[in-house]
Amino acid sequence: MTTTMTPPRPRRIHTTWWKTATGLLLTGVMLFPVYWMLNVSFTRDQDMRKRPPDLFPVHGTLRGYRAVLDQQLPYLGTSLAIGLGTVVLTVALAAPAGYALAKLRPRGGSVLSFLFLVAQMIPGIVMAMGFYAIYLSLGLLQSVPGLIVADSTLAVPFAVLILTAFMSGIPEELLQAAKTDGAGPLRTFRSIVLPMSRNAVVTVSLFAFLWSWSDFVFASTLAGGGAHEPITLGIYHYIGNNNQEWNAIMATAVVASLPATAILVLAQRYIAAGATAGAMKD
Repeated sequence: MTTTMTPPRPRRIHTTWWKTATGLLLTGVMLFPVYWMLNVSFTRDQDMRKRPPDLFPVHGTLRGYRAVLDQQLPYLGTSLAIGLGTVVLTVALAAPAGYALAKLRPRGGSVLSFLFLVAQMIPGIVMAMGFYAIYLSLGLLQSVPGLIVADSTLAVPFAVLILTAFMSGIPEELLQAAKTDGAGPLRTFRSIVLPMSRNAVVTVSLFAFLWSWSDFVFASTLAGGGAHEPITLGIYHYIGNNNQEWNAIMATAVVASLPATAILVLAQRYIAAGATAGAMKD
């Protein structure tokens, strides 16, 4: 009895190597702006216009990072307060709304879902002008609560749609069992639906934080010139008609990127499941 041996497949190995090399090249191209931001943050002012530019900060300086510690910490603190406040308000509004649309099915729910979708298409500058007129009469201009409410208007429609899709996949048998045990809608939401929607909650929380952290339109319209300005305006203050402190700008951008990067790394395993909400069950 003879046995046949499978011949090697060098072509497949070659194809795998080619895909890996292409992926590394594309990753390097996409990450090059991040590297250049780091490079410029350590570059001296007199070397900014050097031709050709240094690919590495040969004569590096920490002047930009000293400026961050001396001038930008209040802006970072304000952005952190706005970001966390936006997350809390977004989840507090979107989670019950998603539960109601997914499981309680109120009258007109489909129309409301469509309105949430339309709300995401409204340009931010249009909403900022509306908020300016309202805040002017209410005395909320240049305030942290005002920016939290404004930033939440961007995050809540997206969060409701994601949570509705995710909660729709929760088995009805669990809710019926809770109802049989005497649990009302509120207790069912708090004890069953919300814990099972952890991945979606983490996903919408991350996006709400990132939107508020990187917001410039609402910040410049509603908080410009006030005592509580976010980091986006702190960076903008370095840019003037006759002076552009690029190493301070880039150093601030590097420091401002750290919280968002850390949160993204810590929450990535939840985001993968939350981003596919409605496509599979948790």
